Amino acid sequence: WATPWHGLEAAFVFWNVCLGLAVFFLARIQALLYFINNIDDAEIVKRSRKHLVIETALFLVFFLVFLVHLLLADGFAVDPETKEVYMQPYKYFMNLVEMPAVSVVLLAGVAGVLYGIVRTILDTWKKGIWFCGTGTVLTVLALLLCAGWNNTAYYPSVADLQSSLTIANSCSSPFTLEVMSYVSILVPFVLGYIFYAWRALDLRKISGEEMQEKDTHAY
Repeated sequence: WATPWHGLEAAFVFWNVCLGLAVFFLARIQALLYFINNIDDAEIVKRSRKHLVIETALFLVFFLVFLVHLLLADGFAVDPETKEVYMQPYKYFMNLVEMPAVSVVLLAGVAGVLYGIVRTILDTWKKGIWFCGTGTVLTVLALLLCAGWNNTAYYPSVADLQSSLTIANSCSSPFTLEVMSYVSILVPFVLGYIFYAWRALDLRKISGEEMQEKDTHAY
Protein backbone atom coordinates (compact mmCIF):
# COMPACT_ATOMS: atom_id res chain seq x y z
CA TRP A 1 0.00 0.00 0.00
CA ALA A 2 1.59 3.24 -1.14
CA THR A 3 -0.30 5.61 1.17
CA PRO A 4 -1.61 5.54 4.75
CA TRP A 5 -5.13 5.42 3.25
CA HIS A 6 -4.51 1.86 1.97
CA GLY A 7 -6.49 2.37 -1.22
CA LEU A 8 -9.38 4.35 0.27
CA GLU A 9 -8.07 7.46 -1.50
CA ALA A 10 -9.72 6.07 -4.66
CA ALA A 11 -13.07 7.03 -3.15
CA PHE A 12 -12.08 10.70 -3.46
CA VAL A 13 -10.97 10.57 -7.10
CA PHE A 14 -13.34 12.83 -9.05
CA TRP A 15 -13.85 10.40 -11.94
CA ASN A 16 -14.63 7.55 -9.56
CA VAL A 17 -17.20 9.73 -7.84
CA CYS A 18 -18.77 10.55 -11.22
CA LEU A 19 -19.11 6.86 -12.05
CA GLY A 20 -20.53 6.08 -8.61
CA LEU A 21 -23.13 8.84 -8.89
CA ALA A 22 -24.03 7.74 -12.44
CA VAL A 23 -24.69 4.21 -11.16
CA PHE A 24 -26.66 5.63 -8.21
CA PHE A 25 -28.99 7.69 -10.40
CA LEU A 26 -29.32 4.86 -12.93
CA ALA A 27 -30.49 2.58 -10.13
CA ARG A 28 -33.14 5.15 -9.21
CA ILE A 29 -34.18 5.36 -12.86
CA GLN A 30 -34.58 1.58 -13.02
CA ALA A 31 -36.72 1.67 -9.89
CA LEU A 32 -38.99 4.38 -11.34
CA LEU A 33 -39.36 2.47 -14.60
CA TYR A 34 -40.27 -0.64 -12.62
CA PHE A 35 -42.92 1.32 -10.68
CA ILE A 36 -44.39 2.67 -13.91
CA ASN A 37 -44.57 -0.80 -15.45
CA ASN A 38 -45.76 -2.77 -12.45
CA ILE A 39 -47.87 -0.53 -10.22
CA ASP A 40 -51.51 0.02 -11.14
CA ASP A 41 -51.92 3.41 -9.47
CA ALA A 42 -52.32 6.57 -11.57
CA GLU A 43 -50.87 8.91 -8.94
CA ILE A 44 -47.75 6.83 -8.36
CA VAL A 45 -47.17 6.46 -12.09
CA LYS A 46 -47.59 10.22 -12.59
CA ARG A 47 -45.12 11.05 -9.84
CA SER A 48 -42.70 8.43 -11.12
CA ARG A 49 -42.70 9.99 -14.60
CA LYS A 50 -42.07 13.42 -13.08
CA HIS A 51 -39.09 12.22 -11.03
CA LEU A 52 -37.80 10.22 -13.99
CA VAL A 53 -36.94 13.47 -15.79
CA ILE A 54 -34.87 14.73 -12.85
CA GLU A 55 -33.04 11.46 -12.27
CA THR A 56 -32.28 11.10 -15.99
CA ALA A 57 -30.78 14.58 -16.21
CA LEU A 58 -28.50 13.90 -13.25
CA PHE A 59 -27.53 10.46 -14.58
CA LEU A 60 -26.61 11.85 -18.00
CA VAL A 61 -24.42 14.58 -16.53
CA PHE A 62 -22.28 12.20 -14.46
CA PHE A 63 -22.25 9.35 -17.00
CA LEU A 64 -21.23 11.54 -19.92
CA VAL A 65 -18.49 13.23 -17.88
CA PHE A 66 -17.09 9.82 -16.93
CA LEU A 67 -17.42 8.38 -20.45
CA VAL A 68 -15.70 11.33 -22.12
CA HIS A 69 -12.90 11.19 -19.56
CA LEU A 70 -12.51 7.45 -20.14
CA LEU A 71 -12.18 7.87 -23.89
CA LEU A 72 -9.61 10.66 -23.57
CA ALA A 73 -7.59 9.27 -20.67
CA ASP A 74 -4.30 7.40 -20.77
CA GLY A 75 -4.86 3.68 -20.24
CA PHE A 76 -2.93 0.79 -18.69
CA ALA A 77 -1.67 -1.15 -21.68
CA VAL A 78 0.24 -4.43 -21.66
CA ASP A 79 3.02 -5.35 -24.08
CA PRO A 80 1.94 -8.77 -25.46
CA GLU A 81 5.57 -9.87 -25.84
CA THR A 82 7.27 -8.68 -22.66
CA LYS A 83 4.08 -8.42 -20.48
CA GLU A 84 5.29 -4.99 -19.36
CA VAL A 85 2.54 -2.62 -18.24
CA TYR A 86 2.82 0.95 -19.51
CA MET A 87 0.64 4.01 -19.97
CA GLN A 88 -0.80 4.44 -23.46
CA PRO A 89 -2.63 7.59 -24.59
CA TYR A 90 -6.30 7.07 -25.50
CA LYS A 91 -5.99 3.36 -24.66
CA TYR A 92 -9.68 2.73 -23.96
CA PHE A 93 -10.77 4.69 -27.02
CA MET A 94 -8.36 2.62 -29.09
CA ASN A 95 -9.78 -0.55 -27.52
CA LEU A 96 -13.21 0.37 -28.85
CA VAL A 97 -11.76 1.15 -32.27
CA GLU A 98 -9.81 -2.12 -32.40
CA MET A 99 -12.70 -4.17 -31.02
CA PRO A 100 -15.70 -3.09 -33.14
CA ALA A 101 -17.92 -5.81 -31.67
CA VAL A 102 -17.46 -4.31 -28.21
CA SER A 103 -18.22 -0.85 -29.63
CA VAL A 104 -21.46 -2.18 -31.13
CA VAL A 105 -22.44 -3.70 -27.77
CA LEU A 106 -21.70 -0.39 -26.01
CA LEU A 107 -23.72 1.65 -28.51
CA ALA A 108 -26.60 -0.83 -28.40
CA GLY A 109 -26.58 -0.70 -24.60
CA VAL A 110 -26.57 3.10 -24.41
CA ALA A 111 -29.27 3.28 -27.09
CA GLY A 112 -31.42 0.80 -25.16
CA VAL A 113 -31.10 2.77 -21.94
CA LEU A 114 -31.96 6.09 -23.61
CA TYR A 115 -34.82 4.61 -25.64
CA GLY A 116 -36.43 3.08 -22.57
CA ILE A 117 -36.15 6.33 -20.62
CA VAL A 118 -37.04 8.87 -23.30
CA ARG A 119 -40.06 7.01 -24.67
CA THR A 120 -41.40 6.53 -21.15
CA ILE A 121 -41.05 10.27 -20.48
CA LEU A 122 -42.61 11.41 -23.77
CA ASP A 123 -45.36 8.80 -24.05
CA THR A 124 -47.79 6.82 -21.92
CA TRP A 125 -45.66 3.76 -22.67
CA LYS A 126 -44.82 1.59 -19.66
CA LYS A 127 -42.34 -1.00 -20.95
CA GLY A 128 -39.23 1.14 -20.57
CA ILE A 129 -37.77 -1.06 -17.82
CA TRP A 130 -37.17 -3.87 -20.32
CA PHE A 131 -35.15 -1.75 -22.74
CA CYS A 132 -33.35 0.20 -20.03
CA GLY A 133 -32.52 -2.94 -18.04
CA THR A 134 -31.21 -4.82 -21.07
CA GLY A 135 -29.27 -1.75 -22.20
CA THR A 136 -27.67 -1.44 -18.78
CA VAL A 137 -26.43 -5.04 -18.92
CA LEU A 138 -24.95 -4.51 -22.40
CA THR A 139 -23.29 -1.22 -21.43
CA VAL A 140 -21.66 -2.64 -18.31
CA LEU A 141 -20.51 -5.71 -20.26
CA ALA A 142 -18.90 -3.52 -22.94
CA LEU A 143 -17.10 -1.38 -20.35
CA LEU A 144 -15.77 -4.48 -18.59
CA LEU A 145 -14.51 -5.94 -21.87
CA CYS A 146 -12.93 -2.62 -22.77
CA ALA A 147 -11.09 -2.62 -19.44
CA GLY A 148 -9.74 -6.16 -19.71
CA TRP A 149 -9.43 -7.22 -23.34
CA ASN A 150 -6.97 -6.16 -26.03
CA ASN A 151 -3.85 -6.27 -23.84
CA THR A 152 -5.21 -4.07 -21.07
CA ALA A 153 -4.63 -4.27 -17.31
CA TYR A 154 -8.13 -4.51 -15.86
CA TYR A 155 -6.97 -3.94 -12.25
CA PRO A 156 -4.15 -1.40 -12.52
CA SER A 157 -1.77 -0.37 -9.78
CA VAL A 158 -0.94 3.32 -9.81
CA ALA A 159 1.81 2.77 -7.23
CA ASP A 160 3.60 0.02 -9.17
CA LEU A 161 2.57 -0.46 -12.78
CA GLN A 162 4.12 -3.90 -13.00
CA SER A 163 1.93 -5.12 -10.15
CA SER A 164 -1.19 -4.47 -12.19
CA LEU A 165 -3.49 -7.42 -12.82
CA THR A 166 -4.28 -8.62 -16.32
CA ILE A 167 -6.39 -11.53 -17.50
CA ALA A 168 -3.19 -13.45 -18.22
CA ASN A 169 -1.35 -12.98 -14.93
CA SER A 170 -4.42 -13.35 -12.71
CA CYS A 171 -5.76 -16.59 -14.20
CA SER A 172 -5.92 -19.61 -11.93
CA SER A 173 -4.64 -23.09 -12.62
CA PRO A 174 -5.89 -25.07 -15.67
CA PHE A 175 -8.00 -27.21 -13.32
CA THR A 176 -9.78 -24.18 -11.88
CA LEU A 177 -10.35 -22.73 -15.32
CA GLU A 178 -11.79 -26.03 -16.49
CA VAL A 179 -14.17 -26.19 -13.55
CA MET A 180 -15.28 -22.59 -14.13
CA SER A 181 -15.85 -23.29 -17.81
CA TYR A 182 -18.33 -26.02 -16.84
CA VAL A 183 -19.97 -23.71 -14.30
CA SER A 184 -20.37 -21.01 -16.96
CA ILE A 185 -22.54 -23.42 -18.95
CA LEU A 186 -25.14 -23.02 -16.20
CA VAL A 187 -25.40 -19.25 -16.72
CA PRO A 188 -28.17 -19.46 -19.37
CA PHE A 189 -30.22 -21.64 -17.02
CA VAL A 190 -29.75 -19.12 -14.19
CA LEU A 191 -30.83 -16.28 -16.47
CA GLY A 192 -33.82 -18.32 -17.58
CA TYR A 193 -34.85 -18.92 -13.97
CA ILE A 194 -34.49 -15.21 -13.16
CA PHE A 195 -36.70 -14.33 -16.14
CA TYR A 196 -39.29 -16.94 -15.14
CA ALA A 197 -39.35 -15.82 -11.49
CA TRP A 198 -39.72 -12.12 -12.28
CA ARG A 199 -42.38 -12.82 -14.89
CA ALA A 200 -44.34 -14.84 -12.34
CA LEU A 201 -44.10 -11.97 -9.86
CA ASP A 202 -45.17 -9.39 -12.41
CA LEU A 203 -48.12 -11.19 -14.03
CA ARG A 204 -50.47 -9.15 -11.85
CA LYS A 205 -49.80 -5.45 -11.35
CA ILE A 206 -49.43 -4.08 -7.83
CA SER A 207 -52.45 -1.99 -6.82
CA GLY A 208 -52.65 0.93 -4.42
CA GLU A 209 -55.02 -1.02 -2.19
CA GLU A 210 -52.58 -3.91 -2.02
CA MET A 211 -49.74 -1.63 -0.89
CA GLN A 212 -51.91 -0.21 1.89
CA GLU A 213 -52.92 -3.59 3.26
CA LYS A 214 -51.63 -4.36 6.74
CA ASP A 215 -50.67 -7.83 5.68
CA THR A 216 -47.11 -9.02 6.28
CA HIS A 217 -46.84 -9.91 2.58
CA ALA A 218 -47.89 -6.46 1.32
CA TYR A 219 -45.37 -4.60 -0.82
